[in-house]
Amino acid sequence: MEIITTDKAPAAIGPYSQAVKSNGLLFCSGQIPLSPETGEMVSGDIRQETEQVMKNLGAVLAAAGTGFDRVLKATIYLVDMADFPQVNEVYGSYFSGAKPARATVAVAALPRGAQVEIDAVAEL
Repeated sequence: MEIITTDKAPAAIGPYSQAVKSNGLLFCSGQIPLSPETGEMVSGDIRQETEQVMKNLGAVLAAAGTGFDRVLKATIYLVDMADFPQVNEVYGSYFSGAKPARATVAVAALPRGAQVEIDAVAEL
């Protein structure tokens, strides 16, 4: 097992790692729309939040030597399922060719008031 960290994504805000490598897989913790530069939440609409989440997730993937083309499974957590179409559009723009398996779930709340959080499992 190897712990992955990068300063190009927000530091963990609790007792967890940004990602863990094990047996050829990368398990990425959920990313919320925190700016790695400021540590502040990206404000704006759900598209802007999702864009920051995907940038953060991409930075963690890159730190482990993989990328969106190697993502096997993702989970999207939404506070408001009415945001699904916009989140889906931004999320989908990060994948070409075969798309990963995915689940999208509605949640009551997310850390720091985020409206969206995404985690992923990828091949190395």
